[in-house]
Amino acid sequence: MRWQDFEKAAPVLAGLARQRFEQDQLVLLGTVRRDGSPRISAVECDFTGADFCFGMMTPSTKLADLLRDPRVTAHSLPPGKENPLGDVKIYGRVVELTQSAKAVYEEAIFARTGWRPPEPYHCFAFDVLSAGFVRFEEDGRAWRTWREGEAERAESRVEQLT
Repeated sequence: MRWQDFEKAAPVLAGLARQRFEQDQLVLLGTVRRDGSPRISAVECDFTGADFCFGMMTPSTKLADLLRDPRVTAHSLPPGKENPLGDVKIYGRVVELTQSAKAVYEEAIFARTGWRPPEPYHCFAFDVLSAGFVRFEEDGRAWRTWREGEAERAESRVEQLT
């Protein structure tokens, strides 16, 4: 489901993710290489209308990955070992944006940075299938999860962290 539908299905988790991704302006993007192994790349991300988007220049190896296999993961940037903000992970597939949606993405980037991506480039929206958030705290951890077709769940556990 597209981002705006994810926000309706899992409003707390989507809010945590959006706040974090807007603050960092980058995500670690996981793609699948030709041999099936994972590739991790830092990419800029933006929210445009109904979508959580990112673009990439032609040619790039992560672009080749996505054109071959649309499965993807976005992970928030950890701000350090203690990571008081927690980790956000979004799992899904990419959908290439139409030319009109790509223009909206370009405007969002320009508003944020004063720069427009030069052609040729590809722009993708995230089709969210599941998501998670975890934060380690003094006495344990708290997490929130969601899968398409299920309700958002929140849990916490007090535990001895070593």
